[in-house]
Amino acid sequence: MCSEGADMEKELDRKLKGRVDTQKGNTNIDGGWAWMVVLSSFLVHLLVMGSQMALGILNMEWLEEFNQSRGLTAWVSSLTMGITLIVGPFIGLFINTCGCRKTAMIGGFLTSLGWVLSAFATNVHFLFFTFGVMAGIGSGMVYLPAVVIVGQYFQKHRALAQGLSTTGTGFGTFLITVLLKYLCAEFGWRNAMIIQGAITLNLCVCGALMRPLDHIEKCSMEKTGVHKTAKEVSLLEADVGKANTTLPEEGEDTAVPWCKEDSSNGTVKKDITKLGILKSLTRLTVTVRCGFWAWYSSYFGAASLFTNKVFVAFVVWALLAYCSFVIPFIHLPEIVELYGMEEQNNIFPLTSVIAIVHIFGKIFLGYIGDLSCVSAWNVFLASNFTMGICILILPLMQVYAALAVICALIGFSSGYFSLMPVVTEDLVGIKQLANAYGIIICANGISALLGPPFAGWIYDITQKYDYSFYVCGLLYMMGMICLLMEPCLQPKENNTKKTTDIPES
Repeated sequence: MCSEGADMEKELDRKLKGRVDTQKGNTNIDGGWAWMVVLSSFLVHLLVMGSQMALGILNMEWLEEFNQSRGLTAWVSSLTMGITLIVGPFIGLFINTCGCRKTAMIGGFLTSLGWVLSAFATNVHFLFFTFGVMAGIGSGMVYLPAVVIVGQYFQKHRALAQGLSTTGTGFGTFLITVLLKYLCAEFGWRNAMIIQGAITLNLCVCGALMRPLDHIEKCSMEKTGVHKTAKEVSLLEADVGKANTTLPEEGEDTAVPWCKEDSSNGTVKKDITKLGILKSLTRLTVTVRCGFWAWYSSYFGAASLFTNKVFVAFVVWALLAYCSFVIPFIHLPEIVELYGMEEQNNIFPLTSVIAIVHIFGKIFLGYIGDLSCVSAWNVFLASNFTMGICILILPLMQVYAALAVICALIGFSSGYFSLMPVVTEDLVGIKQLANAYGIIICANGISALLGPPFAGWIYDITQKYDYSFYVCGLLYMMGMICLLMEPCLQPKENNTKKTTDIPES
């Protein structure tokens, strides 16, 4: 079994190394259908992430309907947002097995079903399962393929394409917030969730647009050249031989008595049916085994992602950073109230400043990251450093104009989210992007779940909101230290490669 797995891993590596040469001749790379894929990913971010950012509207309706505590009711939104990200590593298995298109379409159906079933909830615990778990898993099955497929279709404009697609989150936050307010006011929250569930079903259409590239994401063994074991090859050849002995060759003289032809007609049909079923089952078995092995080797094999020290540092940063990112959205209203800026904030909310500038930040940073004279990693570091500093000094701004400037910088620098898939691909390669990015968003999901309670715990101890910004800002800077260690970690790998290459030459 070990030797079989090693052979399979070598074959997969050999095939996947040839993908770059295949993509160079494909007209859909950086053009053609690639922009339809960007549109699909944009709509996924709009419908999935935009809906989750607008759940505050439904949260108020649930509080009034079920008369439960705010903490218990808030877990519905936290579950669906956290599970969407936490299931990332497991969604990578689906992508390796059947591709982005099928995974996204199944996820779109689950998400829509979760919204519709939630309309019939009788208590908050019912929502935990239908909306928190079901819709959360479905959203995760759509979100990760939407990121991965863009990375497969683009080489020169990867960062810009990711930036354009992820702006759907900002647009979705505005549009779906307005839509849910209107639907809840006109039809009630239950009918609103049914309507939103019907709209969310369009995620299946978005998944259908994620057409796999030739020789990249085909599930059948003929397209991917998946390694077959000796037993499977002999089994198929034996069945084909049996079919050939039963069926006449094309153009061959078939002068057979009518009675014999009639008597053997049923047997021939049965043999053809059995052969088709056997081939389908064999293809399915081989595809699942190879997909599972690729997923397993990424986490536990000799070439595990966790043997890449730079990637491990990147995961640690993801755990610390996302926790700090959600703090401004949680405690910013309290800071505004503390400094007496309610009137100005009602005219133009600071959270809206962050959301609007965030859209432009993603596009601009994506464009800069694609320039040949600029390193995407350096742009990523600079935006993260700006983000950490802004979170640290935000409570010190006691004038609305100064606070608005800091919020604008937070929104702009948080556009680094468009560079995360690009940086991840540069670290691990395109063949492990699905598994690696699944780990990254899983770390973000854990951080998103623990961040709000952690900030509340700090407030309970200090009775001040600004300490949450100070502590989380320091945690963000600690994550930055992990990123800055990249030059110290990378040369060791390069040196080992050089030493192994010398004897071969």
